[in-house]
Amino acid sequence: MAESQNDTYSTRCLSMNELQLPLMVLSGFLPTGNLLEELIHISNEVFSMEKIPFVQVKNISTMVRRIKILTSLFEEIQETSSNAVLPPSVILCLAELSSVIQKVKLLVESCKEGSSLWNLMQTELISNRFHALMKEMDKALDILPLRLLNVTVDTKEQVELLRKQAKRADLFIDEREIQKREEILKLMATNGDRKSKNKGLIDFERVKESFNSIGLRSSLDYEEEISKLKTEAEKQAGTGGLIAISNINSLVSLISLSKTAILEEEHLMIKKKLKQPASMSIRPEQSSLCYSVVPNIPDEFRCPISLDLIRDPVIVASGHTYDRNSIAQWINSGHHTCPKSGQRLIHMALIPNYALKSLIHQWCQENNIPLTEPTLSPSDSESSSSKIKKCDKVIDYISAIKTATDAVKMTAEFLVGKLATGSPGIQRQAAYELRLLAKSGMDNRRIIAESGAIPFLMTLLGSRDPRIQENAVTALLNLSIHKNNKILIMSAGAIDSLVEVLQSGKTVEARENAAAAIFSLSVIDEYKVIIGARTRAIPALVGLLGNGTTTGKRDAAIALFNLAVYDANRPSIVLAGAVSLLIDLLMDDKAGITDDALAVLALVLGCNEGLQALRKNRILVPLLVDLLRFGSSKGKDHSLTLLQGLCKDSGEEIAGKLLMNPRSIPSLQSLAADGSLRARRKADALLRLLNRCCSQSQ
Repeated sequence: MAESQNDTYSTRCLSMNELQLPLMVLSGFLPTGNLLEELIHISNEVFSMEKIPFVQVKNISTMVRRIKILTSLFEEIQETSSNAVLPPSVILCLAELSSVIQKVKLLVESCKEGSSLWNLMQTELISNRFHALMKEMDKALDILPLRLLNVTVDTKEQVELLRKQAKRADLFIDEREIQKREEILKLMATNGDRKSKNKGLIDFERVKESFNSIGLRSSLDYEEEISKLKTEAEKQAGTGGLIAISNINSLVSLISLSKTAILEEEHLMIKKKLKQPASMSIRPEQSSLCYSVVPNIPDEFRCPISLDLIRDPVIVASGHTYDRNSIAQWINSGHHTCPKSGQRLIHMALIPNYALKSLIHQWCQENNIPLTEPTLSPSDSESSSSKIKKCDKVIDYISAIKTATDAVKMTAEFLVGKLATGSPGIQRQAAYELRLLAKSGMDNRRIIAESGAIPFLMTLLGSRDPRIQENAVTALLNLSIHKNNKILIMSAGAIDSLVEVLQSGKTVEARENAAAAIFSLSVIDEYKVIIGARTRAIPALVGLLGNGTTTGKRDAAIALFNLAVYDANRPSIVLAGAVSLLIDLLMDDKAGITDDALAVLALVLGCNEGLQALRKNRILVPLLVDLLRFGSSKGKDHSLTLLQGLCKDSGEEIAGKLLMNPRSIPSLQSLAADGSLRARRKADALLRLLNRCCSQSQ
């Protein structure tokens, strides 16, 4: 009876799918292309957000585990159906699953990026959303016709188990999160009493413990949480949630109060690091400015080290502001990190924060608080003042660096002018300066391109001066890292010039940097087509693969990999002789590009020319068997892909060689048992394929 109902249901879904299929095709979903790639991509994005340690832990981990199982199914369908059109009923189910996984991704992102406290308050609501998505997944899996798919028995069993679990899935609300919420609600109530005439007392140890349990452990965490709560309050204001806004404001009040206690604790820790007794943190002459006497100092006016009102605000390399006296003592005691963020300081300059100083002066005048200049103790005065003077000498330089956009623009325009009209010696120096200027900083690369440097650098690629040519091609390489500059370089027709340098550049570095520039440009899909259409480009890269240095071979291999992603380029790579060179590099430990060479071979395997060239090579199979044992994780995965492809479709000879190799079966069995999820699946499939070949031969 159940089978009859399922058949009827599948027939109904099939007819629905036949109606919806044209719409799906029009929207960009292709049977074996975009839809499966999109599913795998979205699933991997969900995996990257798996570790959400504080809210909805069980629901998120359960959903991610189930999506992982489905990803194995998607990948296997993609591999086994690469040249076939999937049945309409399968496409409908995959489209439904794509929609569900996209919703899961958005919900997990909401839990991750939103306020932890507010998510805790909304535990039931969020749990219901996860449960609803689980039911949607159940409906999608219910119409999946596994019998029409060419997937392994293990995968079918996993999906069937997933179906049963989805059907039995009940709404899950974590009791521990409910307890955490109740505890925080009690603390909110106590905070409300504190503000009233009754003035209840808050146990900050309990507050800290509760906040720690949801990931709030430092003053920075508290600041970020307050910002997220304020953002949530704005959303609620737009929907008329007055009660929600009131609750959010209560949470902000509790966090702000707790933040002060955390700051005091951090202050004591910093004082211990400075080996300074806490009792010395307040000097008699500063008592009028002390936190205990002036309790209403805004947080942004306090020094994170002393917790006193900042009198001489300075900015350190991390961007945080401190009182000059306090941070100078910190630096003089041998510390090279920012006390607040822990970030290592790239320089020790102290840049005056004039804007904050003006605001502090204004606040002090309005509140009748005297503000005296800092005075150093005799023991500190000599070392601190000398350190401050040394730092002051570079303040102007550092400030200029931070606001150097105009200066970079003027410099770039000046150097471009020298490229255009200078003598060869001046051109050589100008190209070298642009090469250095473009080496770091996306803004620098953008400004140099906007100054018109690219056409002149292209002209210099044909220079007879080896240094001019080398500097020009390296400058173009550095500029190409900026995405918009790739468009400008391609629009200027630089490919032919770069290929010319790659083939017959006057220095080794020029040839290798030309290959690196081609690799950088080929990152964009449409440029893979344009570069591959140049008859000399791929042979030139293959030539560098055979004759270049270690760096040059790696650049050439990565560029060939990028180009091989486009199917039409693969036969050209094979015809240029890349296969034998890549196989030779598998044996060259000094080259250090085994994984890159395997990745290119795995791609060219997808064309008939590549398949035949790989099957003819006599040493490839033993090499791949050795890599199954001693290769990296990526190397093992690529080796399995190659062996699987070589043995399929009239690959009996390769399968025979594999069976005759005494190390192949143990290596495959080891990977099938202990390898990664992807490696286990591929090794298991290859073992079954070899078993069939063995049975047929017998």
